[in-house]
Amino acid sequence: MPTPEALSADELRAWLRLVHSPGLSPSAARRLLAAYGSPERALAAGPGGWREVGGAEAAAALQQPRIDHDAVAETTSAWLSADRALRHVITVGDAAYPPALLETADPPLLVYAHGRPELLARPSLAIVGSRHATPGGLDNARAFARHLSASGIVVVSGLAQGIDGAAHEGALEGATGSGGGTIAVVGTGLDRVYPRSHHTLAHRIAAGTGLMLSEFALGTLPLKSHFPRRNRIIAGMTLGTLVVEAAVQSGSLITARLAVECGREVFAIPGSIHSPQARGCHRLIKDGAKLVETADDILLELRLPAAGAALKPSSLGDAGEAWKGDGDPLMSALGHDPVTLDALSARLGWPTPELQARLLELELDGRLVRLPGGLFQRRAES
Repeated sequence: MPTPEALSADELRAWLRLVHSPGLSPSAARRLLAAYGSPERALAAGPGGWREVGGAEAAAALQQPRIDHDAVAETTSAWLSADRALRHVITVGDAAYPPALLETADPPLLVYAHGRPELLARPSLAIVGSRHATPGGLDNARAFARHLSASGIVVVSGLAQGIDGAAHEGALEGATGSGGGTIAVVGTGLDRVYPRSHHTLAHRIAAGTGLMLSEFALGTLPLKSHFPRRNRIIAGMTLGTLVVEAAVQSGSLITARLAVECGREVFAIPGSIHSPQARGCHRLIKDGAKLVETADDILLELRLPAAGAALKPSSLGDAGEAWKGDGDPLMSALGHDPVTLDALSARLGWPTPELQARLLELELDGRLVRLPGGLFQRRAES
């Protein structure tokens, strides 16, 4: 697999100026690069060349006095030097650049990478969903990601709370020495972690069987406008996108739409008709997304080999705190789909006798129903 090429100090400085000059649009920067062949030659073309190829706004942007170009280059060089084995700046002409991104309408001219860049060349699938996921949704995200990773598929997500975090965790659990793993595409510089609660997860990804990826310069804060741009990378670099849970108005549906625009597959997991977090998935299915019940459904659709490991949900751990229900911890843990006593026990950490007694109370109050097979489900009106 190709390894990223090391840039000289002058090359790095030129790339950073071309990509990060305020007021220079990505499309203008791409036109300059295409016309002149390299950032150094593009910058050497001067105001006349900038205006002819990139337009008046591009020429004005590149003529603006910028006293911090050297500082940005020095900061980036120092970051790279701190771990040459794991930290890289990968440009659009590099053989290690994500190949699927080159087929999209708006590929970033460079990306910062921390971790295992060889994952960029492997088959990958995006898993996205609600930040306010239900316990069942978190179970599904982790289980699907673990199974896909064990099958050699790289799971790509955005490091957000909820479904994203569970997908990264499941992919790390399922990764093997020969395949799998996870890529977190973020909306900040790679020297920052957002949300802060995923600091440990981000470091696990970068140091283990994963890769942190960003198009934003070091030091970049998590601004709202950055996340749609992050989503286009998630959708564009993968074979398809799986939406686990999503409200009707959701960033996950934006990622799904971007996937369709890139000619990628879109998959969705159905849920309870009573769950707000299932309505976005149901809309996607109505609009033509493929309904999936197991990770093997996705592998079959993409014509990829399945893993031998069974698809088993893992313990929620702290991720279960992402679901905010109606104030009753047991009702919150129930979510909207049928669930077993063992799953509830894992979500809550309660002793079985205490849990059984509380379930009986809720059943007598008419707030939940006991189903065949030892399952429990909240009533629609609860």
